[in-house]
Amino acid sequence: MDAYRDQYATLYNGGNHVVLLAISVDPDTMQAAWAREKGYPFRFLSDSTGAVGRRYGAYDFKYKMDDRTLFVVAPGGKIVQVQAPFREIDPTAYKSLEAVVDSIAAGGKR
Repeated sequence: MDAYRDQYATLYNGGNHVVLLAISVDPDTMQAAWAREKGYPFRFLSDSTGAVGRRYGAYDFKYKMDDRTLFVVAPGGKIVQVQAPFREIDPTAYKSLEAVVDSIAAGGKR
């Protein structure tokens, strides 16, 4: 999550016409404390039952937690890119993410 925070201005246009939501099975109180401590400029959502992860194929039944799947959703609600798993230590993953976010922010349908 630190990489998202550290690259937020470039990856997500500083939040201009872009919303980043991090969803996990962790309790909301734990996420809120962590977000404050780390200074994350985006929202965390708690899905304690794993319903969202199961619905979108991002839930690991063995470990009972969401995996690192990244969905890019256009303003109309259409999922335009899925990176499963998102490889947070690979710099090329962020270039691909930045390109699709820029395309959508510029009105592209991608």
